[in-house]
Amino acid sequence: MFSFGYKDAPDSGGNQSNGKGKASSSGIPAHKAAGKNQATSQDTDGDIFIEATVCKVDDLKDGEMREVEVGQGKALLINQLGEFSAIGHKCTHYGAPLIKGVLSNGRVRCPWHGACFNAKTGDIEDFPGLDSVAKFEVRVDGEDVIVKSRKKALASHKRIKDMSCRSPDSDKTILIIGGGGAAATCAETLRQEGFKGHIVMATKEKHLPYDRPKLSKSLTSSGAELSLRQPDFYSVYDIDVQKDMEATAVDTLLNCVAFKNGKSISYDTLLLATGGSPRVLDIPGKDLRNVCVLRSPEDANYIAEQGKGKNVVIVGTSFIGMEMAAYFAGKASSVSIIGRSAAPYIASLGETIGKALQKMCEDKGVKFYLNSDPEQFNGDETGQLREVVLKGGETLTADLCVMGVGVMPATNFLKDSGITLNSRQAVVVDKFLKTNKPNVFAAGDIVQVPLAMKADEEVNIGHWQVACIHGRIAALNMLNQEMELDSVPYFWTMLFGKSVRYAGYNAGFEDVIIEGNPEELKFVAYYIKGDHVVAVASMNSDPVVSKFAEYIASGRELTKSDVKSDPEAWQSRL
Repeated sequence: MFSFGYKDAPDSGGNQSNGKGKASSSGIPAHKAAGKNQATSQDTDGDIFIEATVCKVDDLKDGEMREVEVGQGKALLINQLGEFSAIGHKCTHYGAPLIKGVLSNGRVRCPWHGACFNAKTGDIEDFPGLDSVAKFEVRVDGEDVIVKSRKKALASHKRIKDMSCRSPDSDKTILIIGGGGAAATCAETLRQEGFKGHIVMATKEKHLPYDRPKLSKSLTSSGAELSLRQPDFYSVYDIDVQKDMEATAVDTLLNCVAFKNGKSISYDTLLLATGGSPRVLDIPGKDLRNVCVLRSPEDANYIAEQGKGKNVVIVGTSFIGMEMAAYFAGKASSVSIIGRSAAPYIASLGETIGKALQKMCEDKGVKFYLNSDPEQFNGDETGQLREVVLKGGETLTADLCVMGVGVMPATNFLKDSGITLNSRQAVVVDKFLKTNKPNVFAAGDIVQVPLAMKADEEVNIGHWQVACIHGRIAALNMLNQEMELDSVPYFWTMLFGKSVRYAGYNAGFEDVIIEGNPEELKFVAYYIKGDHVVAVASMNSDPVVSKFAEYIASGRELTKSDVKSDPEAWQSRL
């Protein structure tokens, strides 16, 4: 086995035999390198090792982390229950400094987007991101804490876990329908867990799996630029990605999936992970040129080009719509956004936070038309959009209109499959991501699944982190590991370089307690249902959202009275 892209990645210099020569517990023959208390060595295979005395034993208290220098690189030193460990210091998702994150329950949670890494091994345990961080060797020599690493491991903050490849001895086929976060994570987890059969990922996309949350933030990026992995990765690990494959039917008796291009693929085990289809408003003019939805890199590139210097109208004041408005501010001639509620994000973040984010956009020139709906689109004789007419009669000049009004589960191809769907056509699964068919699993935006933090209330959540953890749990259960889904939903949005973090599930929240000042874009919002805090959102207040996610993940409950009496005391109980 080897790790594509990071040759030293699987072990990253921690607790290992150094090629043919094993280091002694008391140290290795070395010459002094630049920097105090640091040494380098080279084994017979040419690997260069660096070790450094990073602190005294008493310098780091139980439950503390410290970023330390090792040669020209850095490591995150951790003391938990009197045992020292060291892992990579940057999150593998977008490079957040883990020292600013949360250490709890034997793992470190990223302060930006909630990814979790095992504090001893560096393995990724919750998402987003696909890679683990490095693991470094730590030893105590008297009062000194010493960290040792391969030089190459310090140069990269990403590590691909050991993965198997296909073996001719295994005749099993796992078919994954979809190419998003759930599909990619499932395929990689299967190989990490030693599955050596045939893995087929059939996606209607024209691209390899890519970072979909970036679509509305980086409209000019190509599919290749957004790719989660380089093409060779899938070849190295024998993951058969078949593009332009739109599923049209599933036969659960014959264990076969039919595709629009006439092909069919048989399977032993199936994962459904087709994601959502953007909703299109059924109003006159919806088929005019430049009335658009955003789903693919091609959509994004087209929208970016058509909106440059033009009059852009966006329908929808939730995450996609607001991110699109922020993107076009300063690039378009005008940006107008239409929403049926009294404030943006009102269902997810509440009116107070929504109004504060609305003002931030208005200060950048975005115009809002709230408590309103488009009634029709008008075009010219060429079929090009020219106006958006609101229900109150007001007319907005428009060269481009983007609809960001939500998605529906992409499950039409399952109508005759016998797989149970709910009233919204989401696939009903249990906490193991199993459908009512024993060898069929489903994950991501298309599923209704029990949510552990809400006493197994069945929910449908369309977030990237959720899709990724679904993919991992489904893969483990395909391999009969009986692993239940137990993850706290976590998402984020970004407007004008400022991020809102959110963890939990606040559908139907009844009250909001806000600490800080939303108008100054620095706040923590606690969403209350009954007497319980069911979600937390923040801006410029890291890592409070990650603390809440870890608090709930550890089985604790945060109450309304806890927050009212002392909104910071609960954080010290982690």
